[in-house]
Amino acid sequence: MVAIGGGRVRIFLATGVTDLRRGFSLQAVIEHALGRPPLNGDIYLFANRWRDMIKAFFFDSGGIWVCAKRLMIGTYRWPQFGETTVELTAAELQLLLSGLDLAKTRPRK
Repeated sequence: MVAIGGGRVRIFLATGVTDLRRGFSLQAVIEHALGRPPLNGDIYLFANRWRDMIKAFFFDSGGIWVCAKRLMIGTYRWPQFGETTVELTAAELQLLLSGLDLAKTRPRK
């Protein structure tokens, strides 16, 4: 497991479908479609049409990372178009990467 910046990093999920054949050119999608600075250290998540694969794009002091995870069984629950991005917490990111449905989980009081 990679430690995520001690709470300083923001995590954004790009809604809808993204062509994941784009590797490092996801930087252009972040800049132009999402209107956010791609090299500020935030994590950006994208899903393919079948919602069985996620790509993460983020920048650290050493360079740009592009990571992918494909579920062997099932699909990710991914928001449709509407909002441009959805912000997640680090805990929500871990649940999402585990294949859990964030809409059906809720924090306890």
